[in-house]
Amino acid sequence: MNVNNESHMSKRKEILFQFILNLVLFFSYAIESSRLNIELWTICYYLNYALGALFINYVLLPRFFYKEKYKTFVVALVLLTVWLMFVEELVLEPFFFPESKGSDIGNIFYTLVDVLPVMMLLVGFKFAWDSIKRQQELNQLKALVKESELQFLKTQINPHFLFNNLNNLYSYAIENSAKTPSIILELASVLRYMLYDCKEDFVPLEKEIEHVQNFTKLNELQIENRGRVTLDVPEMTSEYKIAPLILNVFIENAFKHSTASQSQDIFVDIALHVEGDQLSFKCSNSFGNQSNSDNLTKGIGLGNVKKRLDFLYENEYDLNIDQKSNVYEVALKMRLKR
Repeated sequence: MNVNNESHMSKRKEILFQFILNLVLFFSYAIESSRLNIELWTICYYLNYALGALFINYVLLPRFFYKEKYKTFVVALVLLTVWLMFVEELVLEPFFFPESKGSDIGNIFYTLVDVLPVMMLLVGFKFAWDSIKRQQELNQLKALVKESELQFLKTQINPHFLFNNLNNLYSYAIENSAKTPSIILELASVLRYMLYDCKEDFVPLEKEIEHVQNFTKLNELQIENRGRVTLDVPEMTSEYKIAPLILNVFIENAFKHSTASQSQDIFVDIALHVEGDQLSFKCSNSFGNQSNSDNLTKGIGLGNVKKRLDFLYENEYDLNIDQKSNVYEVALKMRLKR
């Protein structure tokens, strides 16, 4: 359904709602004022109030109140109320009740009490309708923001990762290394996952674990004989799902900061354990004294991944990042989705 169709559907729903509301209020007014003897004067009196409410709902509210022109709105509202009272006192009453109510100007307070309840109900329901509509639009906006966070995270990770591995692949190809075909397959698998398999908010846990394995193997090429990489992940089939590329960010940061600041004695340790719907992830890496600790704390996409955790796992995750003695450690615990 496109935007125009959604807009037309919303307008039709509002028209139907207003029609039913006015029908209910009219019969309520008729019961109170004439014991359900619907006569011409009952219809005209109610139309006077309903037209006033219509003017408030579709002219004064959007033009003044919603644009925060409150003083203008109040003045216009007072003038409209006076006009409605004028119509009732000097037009409707002399026409329908010339010998009784219409013979003189009655109690203005009584007329005001007669006018306000119906108008307040009509305006109140319209205000509630607009509030619900605005909340729905806000929820849609939040959903779009959440989706854009994921897309931005992908575009932030992919180029950096791709350039590094293409350089490594070029080096192995020059040396005619036997590892070249397996590197190509792993790189293709990782890119396929990043670009196509993780379009949803959540993906099967076993797919994410497989991606972590492939992603770690490719990044391990940056270390070669300068250190060690350990990876402890379960081989499993699970009914649970996880937000894609959450763990990816921490692993990439670990390799980036350890290899950029050290020429030897590098280590990257990654462990992932699952028990029921609880996932525990730990990633620690070494870094040299010359490494910029501020950059370590920020990292590639770290701000984005925290926002995604807030969006998707509000009150269902615990993230701790610690830096001490040339070791940077990330510990994440989260409740998985079914």
